[in-house]
Amino acid sequence: MPTPSPSIGLAVPAYEPDLKRLHPYLDMLATTVADEVLVALDDPDPGVVDTLREHAQVSVSPARRGKGAAVTDAFDALADDVDRLVLADADASTPPESIAEIVAALDGGDAEGHTAPTVAVGSRRHPDADVRSHQSLVRRGLGAGFVSLARTLLGVQLSDYQCGAKAVTTDVWRDVRPYLHEPGFAWDVEFVAVADALGERIVEVPVTWEDQPNKTVSPISDTLSMARGLLAARERAATVRGASSPLARIVCRPTPLVETHE
Repeated sequence: MPTPSPSIGLAVPAYEPDLKRLHPYLDMLATTVADEVLVALDDPDPGVVDTLREHAQVSVSPARRGKGAAVTDAFDALADDVDRLVLADADASTPPESIAEIVAALDGGDAEGHTAPTVAVGSRRHPDADVRSHQSLVRRGLGAGFVSLARTLLGVQLSDYQCGAKAVTTDVWRDVRPYLHEPGFAWDVEFVAVADALGERIVEVPVTWEDQPNKTVSPISDTLSMARGLLAARERAATVRGASSPLARIVCRPTPLVETHE
């Protein structure tokens, strides 16, 4: 008998989403990528939940949790029912076809005999990525500096740590989950750093990507927060390896993310 295809659960963290973009995006993701699609919605305006529920499952937080907390909560809610967990940002910058390629990367080894990866990370900076609309020069410069610093501090050699498109096997998610503390945009680097510290094989997948203006991201304050997040991710990974330093007490959030979905 042929091996059944892995089941896929897809999480979409959302805060003040553009519904005209998000509604068709959810429909396409449900049709082409995932068996279950769950929108983790923070602090919604009246009526938003009902309209989203016409296109996907929705979990709601009355307050803004942050991207990391929303993704973690959605993955927790999906994990018991699927074999693969996938992240896609609500701005629809990464098309469903690229999301599907990221998921597919978990299902094969390579010509050099490596086993199949357990974590797949979308990349806008990969040489084979198709970037159709670029960020401002300021954001591009900050992004390049962040990547350089992340490669130095984390030791995980990726070209893009923050792309809002990632996939992980459910078993590995359960291993990584207890070490996650970052509720905001630093979640991505903490997730990657912990997975690497646990010895998981991480693969980078080029994506098609179109920049969308994001009013929830501040280039200055979020960049400063991400710098702290990088240091925290480095220390969190060191803790996993049993080699943390006193710096961990300063930069690492002491409280792990908690399960809040109903």
